[in-house]
Amino acid sequence: MKYNRITTAVLTALGFLFSGTLQAQAKTLTLKEAIDLSIKNSKQLKANATRILEATAAVKEADERRLPDAGVSASYLYLPVRPTIDLKSGSDSSGGGKTPHVNQVAFGMLTASLPLYTGGKLKYGIESAKYLEQAVKLDAEHDSNLVLLNVINACINLYKAHQAITLVEQNLKQSQSRVKDLANLEKNGLLARNDLLKAELQSSNIELALADAESNYKLASVNMNIMMGLPEQTELVPDKSGLALPESIKTLDEYESAALQNRKDIAALSFRKKAATTNIELARSDYYPSIALTGGYVAADIPKFLTVTNAVNIGIGVKYSISSLWKTKTKIEEAKLKVQELSANEEMLNDNIRLDINRAYQNYLVGLKKIQVYEKAVEQAAENYRITNNKYNNALATLTEVLDADVAVLQTNLSVTNAKADLFLTYNRLLQAAGILKY
Repeated sequence: MKYNRITTAVLTALGFLFSGTLQAQAKTLTLKEAIDLSIKNSKQLKANATRILEATAAVKEADERRLPDAGVSASYLYLPVRPTIDLKSGSDSSGGGKTPHVNQVAFGMLTASLPLYTGGKLKYGIESAKYLEQAVKLDAEHDSNLVLLNVINACINLYKAHQAITLVEQNLKQSQSRVKDLANLEKNGLLARNDLLKAELQSSNIELALADAESNYKLASVNMNIMMGLPEQTELVPDKSGLALPESIKTLDEYESAALQNRKDIAALSFRKKAATTNIELARSDYYPSIALTGGYVAADIPKFLTVTNAVNIGIGVKYSISSLWKTKTKIEEAKLKVQELSANEEMLNDNIRLDINRAYQNYLVGLKKIQVYEKAVEQAAENYRITNNKYNNALATLTEVLDADVAVLQTNLSVTNAKADLFLTYNRLLQAAGILKY
């Protein structure tokens, strides 16, 4: 007996500890907190940050091409076979001078060049890199907006799943209470066995609906936890305080105008088009020569024959590729075609944005109408259940009619809850399409 009491005490303590651990894992989640954590832990945004650094490095690389080029080289050569040396000079070499024995050579050079004129390669190369850098930054902002909308969508799914559990649990309690009352009536011979089975069947169906709702809630929680960088098993309790709808919305034209001014993908495409236009001039620069200021230092040592020191040189170097006369034209055409492609993409993007705004705007208006209809349906379903239940109590309606009326109450309550949550998501989609989604 003593052993059993000790075991019971230990198990009770462990039960409290485990319960406390689960309770500690529960987390009330606001929309703002979900957005902040998801933005912080988004793998997509981290990848975009790396792309921005790459684009910035490309600008720096293009700018550094203005700096001088310098190089140092040195060589040592061993000559295993005695070379034949014939010194040409204007003097008479019949004096019978002896040719030195050369078997090694050492020399070193230091060269430097500073570009003075490149036909525009440096200027347009830097401009193009800067335009692309701006495009990458704007792409990151656009992706941040998409991540934001994705988080809102995930929060809405979590909220809908949580509300479904609450409503179904309430309905299940009511159904189980009804089954208990009907079972007592059936025992006393006041109810047909078939009616009791109908009530029990409905209760079983509600239990299955609750299991589905709990499964959906767990999946929605896992999705949110992964997005926010939290442990997968963290229990989330959504806070609906941040899901309020606006009292009114702007006109369709105002949203379209806002999109042209605020959509980051439109601005990014515009900068890419500027970079492509700059690349046309960059291709044309091949028609021109490159001019550079050059300088160097040479030192050489051939033992027993020649030593060179302090051979400093400075001058102007000109470089021109004759093949550019027939190759550059193709490069220019390719650059022009790229501009045309980006112009077409720009027009398609504008069309798609207008379509997205119109779709979201119309969906919002329809969503408002749905809520009005569903709210009226909730009142109608509740009144229908009240009347049907009274009729059943007075033997004027069947139990089947009562059960059907009860199901209608649950369905209308779920519909109005989901419609309000979906309308909030639709509104945010409208803001995202217009480029003004911010939290």
